[in-house]
Amino acid sequence: MKARLKNRIREVRKEKELKQAVLAEKVGIFQSEFSEIESGLRKPNVYLAKRIARTLGVNCTSCFNGTTCARI
Repeated sequence: MKARLKNRIREVRKEKELKQAVLAEKVGIFQSEFSEIESGLRKPNVYLAKRIARTLGVNCTSCFNGTTCARI
């Protein structure tokens, strides 16, 4: 599960051409925290996962369960 979460966040972030620091600031966390989440070292709580998904413009459920990310 960790690998799927990590890969989906990074995949969508890169697709939108966002740097980690920029996305982290938009989500309201430090870049180091975001890096740990993206690399699978830290799991986001439900609220943070929703903020990340909303900021990326994807559906949280489809993005974080390993299926294809649905655009919202």
